[in-house]
Amino acid sequence: MDTCKQDVDGSAVACFYFDFTAQAEQSPAAVLGSVLKQIVGGLDDVPKRIVEAFGAREKVVGGPRLGLAEIEKLLQDISSSRPTFICIDSLEECLSGHRMKLLDSLNQILRKSPRARIFLTGRPHIRDEVEKHLGKRAASIFVEPTVGDIGMFLRAKLKEDTMPAAMDESLREEIIQSLPEKDLKL
Repeated sequence: MDTCKQDVDGSAVACFYFDFTAQAEQSPAAVLGSVLKQIVGGLDDVPKRIVEAFGAREKVVGGPRLGLAEIEKLLQDISSSRPTFICIDSLEECLSGHRMKLLDSLNQILRKSPRARIFLTGRPHIRDEVEKHLGKRAASIFVEPTVGDIGMFLRAKLKEDTMPAAMDESLREEIIQSLPEKDLKL
C-alpha cells in the first residue's frame, strides 16, 4: 500500500505488506523508506529537514538513497510531532537478518517518539523475536483461526473457481466439512 491516511487530528497511518516473493528487495531501509514516503506524501507541509535530506540527493544523478539510520531519524522527527501509526503485515516473510534490523529500528522510533504506535502481524514463531527487540513496548495478541474462518475462506476461494462445472455443490461442501479441528494449527 502506498498511501498514507491523514486524520482530522493530523495523525498519520502508513502500511507495509511483506511479500514472500520479494524478500531480498525488502530490506529495513526499503520498508521504512516506503513508510516514510507514505507519511510525507500525506503531509500538507513537509518538514524542512526532510526537504533538505532529499534535496541533497537530487543534485547527484543516481546518488545514494537515504540510509536506514537517516530514515529512522526522519520517522522519529515526524512521529514526535503528530500521532503516527505504522502497520507492518506478514513480518514473518521478512528475511531474519533484515527482520532483526527492522525491529531494532522500530524500537528506536518507539523509544524516541512517544506518539508513535506500531502494529505488526506475523505468524506465532516470530512472537518471541518481536518481544525480544521491542520489550515492554510490545503487547502481543494471539489470534487463531477457527473452523468457521477456514470454511468462509474456502467458500470464497471456491466461488472464484475458473472451472465451476468441474465441481458440484455437494463436493464443495464435502471439502469444507472435511476440515478437522486438530489440523487448524497453522
